[in-house]
Amino acid sequence: MTTTPTSLAMPPGRARMSPRKRARLVRGVQYAVLLVVLGVVVAVTDWSRVGDQLFNPQVARDMASTLPRAFWNTVRYTLGAFAVGLSLGTVLALMKLSTVRAYRWIATIYIEFFRGIPALLVVLSVGYAVPIAFNVSIRSLMVKAAIALGAVSAAYIAETLRAGIEAVPRGQVEAARSLGMSHGRALVEVVIPQAFRIVLPPMTNEVILLTKDTSLVFLAGLTTQEFELAKLGRDALNSATGGLTALFVIGGCYLLITLPLGQLARWLERRTGTKGRT
Repeated sequence: MTTTPTSLAMPPGRARMSPRKRARLVRGVQYAVLLVVLGVVVAVTDWSRVGDQLFNPQVARDMASTLPRAFWNTVRYTLGAFAVGLSLGTVLALMKLSTVRAYRWIATIYIEFFRGIPALLVVLSVGYAVPIAFNVSIRSLMVKAAIALGAVSAAYIAETLRAGIEAVPRGQVEAARSLGMSHGRALVEVVIPQAFRIVLPPMTNEVILLTKDTSLVFLAGLTTQEFELAKLGRDALNSATGGLTALFVIGGCYLLITLPLGQLARWLERRTGTKGRT
């Protein structure tokens, strides 16, 4: 019979805490810290000013008549930009995977350029620099928004699609070729549909990002009928007497668009088994 050395024996009265109890203690401490922080915030907040400046019902009522149009304009600009970005991004992705070196270089330069500059500069360029350089007049703000935001979005969509195409097992292409399909037909009918299924979640996230990027469209010049949500909020912020209430109203409208899209992205992730990136 062996005995435990005195140097390794547990001191009397100090039983070792089990992992479950330790985890429960850690959670309790975290909840306590959270409650303390919330209590401090509630104590130091000037609730009378919050009611007047941030949640003034009169300001929200004043904005109610113009909100539907601004909301619809934001959705329109988003859809137009995504249509351009998806079309151009698909072409760029195929160019990036092409066996022609010149195509790969062109696609790489485009993608790196538009991923490396702010979308704000692209909107300004499409709104003012492009008409001057090419002596054209782009009268439709919808077209300006679709070109500017779509050009930026195409760079990100191209890389997402390229990764999706490369993720399709090569056996799928070989099986299609063994059935007599040409390389182009196999790409269009077999590879690209599977690639789109793989990249659906990140594509949904791209729509969310585009929705928020529509706040830059005002730089191209807007009429009252063309106001999107962010521009409406800025004007209300400058003219209304309700302080920052307009920003909270506009933020809520953006959430009405982005939250369902976020839920859709998570549902697609579960369906496809892929993870999107924002």
